Amino acid sequence: MASSGKTLAAAMLVMATTVFAARAQDAVLAGLKRTDLVRQDLSIPGREVVQVLVEFAPGLSAQRHTHPGEELVYVVEGALEYVLDGRSPVTLRAGDALMIPRGTPHAVRNVGSGKAAELATYIVEKGKPLLTLVD
Repeated sequence: MASSGKTLAAAMLVMATTVFAARAQDAVLAGLKRTDLVRQDLSIPGREVVQVLVEFAPGLSAQRHTHPGEELVYVVEGALEYVLDGRSPVTLRAGDALMIPRGTPHAVRNVGSGKAAELATYIVEKGKPLLTLVD
């Protein structure tokens, strides 16, 4: 990945760890648009659900990272390639879904010619960073 791509991916992941506001907010960063939708405690002590709409410009990649819980992905628009450690890369298109197990390093890239978007739902440990970069 080019230096500017690494900088963008790192900035995107840092942005994801910021505190969510009570209402949905939009955050725009050089080809990435995040709309925070929900952050709510679950009935399981110490767990919460976080839901985010993430829009990717063509060619945008997110660096390898992990989450402190499961991530459920639903592709809303376009084509996104997911690379999970221990699995072959998979390309999902609008209407496809994927579950990423807790702590599994993974990366995502917009492989289409237009914008792509995913609805990401995280079921995670409360109080931990939502994303941790992996070398």
